Amino acid sequence: MEILIKASQFILSLSLLIVLHELGHFIPAKLFKTRVEKFYLFFDYKFSLFKKKVGETVYGIGWIPLGGYVKIAGMIDESMDTEQMQKPAQPWEFRSKPAWQRLIIMLGGVIVNFILGILIYICLMWAYGEKYLPNESLKDGVWVQDQLGKDLGLETGDKILTIDGQKIEKFRELPLEFINGTSYTVERNGTVLKKEIPTDFISKLVDRGKDAGAFITPRYPFVIAGVQKDSLNADSNILPKDIITAVNGQNITYFDQAKPILHSLKGQEVTLSVRRGKENLSVPAKVSNYGNLGVALGAVSLVDLEKLGYYNLAERTYSFGEAIPAGTQKAWTTLTNYIKQMKKILNPSTGAYKGLGGFISIGSIFPSEFSWETFWNITAFLSIMLGFMNLLPIPALDGGHVVFTLWEMITGKKPGDKFLEYAQITGFILLIALLLFANGNDIFRLFK
Repeated sequence: MEILIKASQFILSLSLLIVLHELGHFIPAKLFKTRVEKFYLFFDYKFSLFKKKVGETVYGIGWIPLGGYVKIAGMIDESMDTEQMQKPAQPWEFRSKPAWQRLIIMLGGVIVNFILGILIYICLMWAYGEKYLPNESLKDGVWVQDQLGKDLGLETGDKILTIDGQKIEKFRELPLEFINGTSYTVERNGTVLKKEIPTDFISKLVDRGKDAGAFITPRYPFVIAGVQKDSLNADSNILPKDIITAVNGQNITYFDQAKPILHSLKGQEVTLSVRRGKENLSVPAKVSNYGNLGVALGAVSLVDLEKLGYYNLAERTYSFGEAIPAGTQKAWTTLTNYIKQMKKILNPSTGAYKGLGGFISIGSIFPSEFSWETFWNITAFLSIMLGFMNLLPIPALDGGHVVFTLWEMITGKKPGDKFLEYAQITGFILLIALLLFANGNDIFRLFK
């Protein structure tokens, strides 16, 4: 059921983005009286799931969910209809139109993607606002949970001040900023330190696997979820939701502080100070020879941590007027972050290429429980990503056609049809290779 929910959201989001992107080409083509022969959601190699001709255009749904297309008459595109190009140019064909009209037609799809991303973010800001954990509220720093954080140069208790000289307002943005960044500063025991982000940080992050959890988290209290049946403390008075605040009089504010204390008391009987609701109790317990209590750690949400007085969450609401600049800024930040990640991918020394994913990776970012807020957030991100990817100057992508058209406008020389045909084939081969590599990464990670 979880896979079905994720897949349904992915297909809905992808279909919406494809249709709107192709409308971005279709509408200006029709405005400039250019014939559009096909408008397809997904590719229809050999056959279609559905098709219907309305006027001069066949509208349909293909069976290969790798994208969609509009077939514009007199244009060398993914249809590779070279037979039509050998005939004399007709006034209603793409190739007969002025260069500026052809440029607008080719840019229409990416423009729609960027505008859609901005509009979705504006509406999300207006409808839901924002609630987040300010990085500044972590007065006692972060908890570094595993070796990856240590390899990064972090220690538990560090207060992360800046990444690449920029102050990070929201704690949830820190992992992404570490991926995009090159250096950072922390305050450690009152001293400000500047550290470099290792070049192979992304490679180690990918190798670690997506199920390994966060490499840094807010520090949180020692909350009990339950006592294990074979635990030394199975018959003790430790109850779920208890918060351990001290062991033998040694105060514990955060869970990470308990580990060294318990380790030093292996095999001993201890007295736990416990907060239970509004009560403070003393509970006798035993520490195993491995230095633990034999209890399960309880999950604590940020909302619960705020109620317990550990952190103060920031909450913002926006009027529609205020949501416009806020949503636009979020769209711009999304785009610039994606460009930074692409630069990392193109640098083999970072190992970021190993994290490149295909349809499985994209589908997996959708939640297992449907939420309109999350769905539209992901759709906005994918819209901006799709716009940027299509703008790359690769033949077979919109960006490739734009480059050739700009060249014609600047030099006054139009590339030959044969050249455009070979460029289209080359670009198509590059895209297939990239598609195979990205989805191959997905399959490799599944088996790994």
